[in-house]
Amino acid sequence: MIRVLIAEDEHLIRGALISLLSSEEGIQVVADTGEGRTVLRLAREHRPDVAVLDINLPDMNGLEVAGQLQERFPQCRVLLLTSLDSPGTVRRALDQGVTGYLLKDASPGALASAIRKVAAAQRVIAQELMLSAWQARSNPLTSRETEVLTRASEGLDIADIAEATRLSHGTVRNYLSRCVMKLGARSRLDAVRIAREAGWLLGSRTPASHLSDNSR
Repeated sequence: MIRVLIAEDEHLIRGALISLLSSEEGIQVVADTGEGRTVLRLAREHRPDVAVLDINLPDMNGLEVAGQLQERFPQCRVLLLTSLDSPGTVRRALDQGVTGYLLKDASPGALASAIRKVAAAQRVIAQELMLSAWQARSNPLTSRETEVLTRASEGLDIADIAEATRLSHGTVRNYLSRCVMKLGARSRLDAVRIAREAGWLLGSRTPASHLSDNSR
């Protein structure tokens, strides 16, 4: 029996997934949630074989949740679901070692088949998403630069970013300057735009218009 955890914030979609998978032989939905922050607790309690995660959970990016699961519960395979095909996000998922990545409009049979393959440690990536990944430009930013730029995209100023990342104010400014340079951007705002459109930011949902290039 393949034990499945589902994280999807839209109630109708989550209910449909549970109903669909409950009718599949050899698959059991052992837990479900609409919040990324509860996934680790549920994984600890229910020990799923596969976690089916929405890439755009309201409180955390699905890739962040996937990374935490891979670190804390490596025996739990991850299958990401997305309604978009941002090339940068797909590329990050592949680089991170995510086992499965499907579009939400995949057929019920394709989803069940993907879960079985992922549980057997086989990689399953939708053809459309794989094509996007091949065509995507690689993220030139380091993981730390990506984190700092993501914090900036959420409207945090230099002091807040420094506190959140435990870096000095000067180091944060240096990271942001490097982001601007590496992305060939005109400004910090432009760097955020470029990184967001490429899918490189870590789940940022705050519009770049909330930012100021002169934040202190």
